Amino acid sequence: MGVVRNEHEREIASPAEVVGALFDRLSAPDDPVFPTPAWPAMTFDGPLAVGADGGHGPVRYRVTAYEPGRRVRFDFTDASGGFHELTVEPLGERRCRVRHVLETEPKGMDRLLWPTVIRPVHDTMVEEVLDNAERAATGTCARPVHWTPRVRLLNRLDWPRPEAVDWPEGARLIRTALDRPGYRDAYRMPLLPGLPRDPGAWAGVLRGAFPVVARAEGELLLDVRVTGLTARASIHVDDAYVTLSTAARADTLRGRLYWGVVRRAHPFMARLMLRRTHRELALAAPSAGERARRAAPDAARFTPSGRLI
Repeated sequence: MGVVRNEHEREIASPAEVVGALFDRLSAPDDPVFPTPAWPAMTFDGPLAVGADGGHGPVRYRVTAYEPGRRVRFDFTDASGGFHELTVEPLGERRCRVRHVLETEPKGMDRLLWPTVIRPVHDTMVEEVLDNAERAATGTCARPVHWTPRVRLLNRLDWPRPEAVDWPEGARLIRTALDRPGYRDAYRMPLLPGLPRDPGAWAGVLRGAFPVVARAEGELLLDVRVTGLTARASIHVDDAYVTLSTAARADTLRGRLYWGVVRRAHPFMARLMLRRTHRELALAAPSAGERARRAAPDAARFTPSGRLI
């Protein structure tokens, strides 16, 4: 396989300066176009500018050209090299064309992965970027992209895994929930833009009718009732992560026997439930374009013919 060139473009019924300003906010906390939280967010080590280094997920690149409101180019930093670039071209006063171009030369395993894995995901993500630009600029999207079964499967398989951590400093309820807990753990996942910040929205992690025994800023404490076992679960949300923490203590012989068996499966189940809920909430979240419209409801909108409404 030689050099791969992949192009996407869309005409949007909105002035080029309006659409270009949306792309100027790429990687910002209020990024209105990149399709997160369904996909990893675009992040850099600083603001969008020439020299900024970062990427999204495992794809790494550096900003090598930037004309605010008109063009931004990212050069890949891996062995395959190449670039991807976004441009906004005026088509009169109230219409513009957005084009995304990717060029790269897959090497090694990437020559097999490009047609089977990388391209389907790439094509979907780029179309979602264009969908979001259209939504944010006009308030609607005429033909939004739909995930194929392959893309849905790849998204599920590549969803990030929770990492084991200590109890968060801000999780005060779990720290005082039990005297002398015999077991404690915590697992966290990144809180991507668009995911709910209310810990109550994450209560479905445990998939059971566990009563809420306490609430605090950014934290929910649940009572996990099992005969012979006293256990509490905490859902803590801060600016960067959602964390599921557990404290347990066996109070009777029956409880010790039960926990001796269950604790082997508990880490797996805790990670599984947190990851599953994380993905479900991400896929159900409003798109970046929808969030941008809600944040600026009075922004100018244009019909497909370019008429202001």
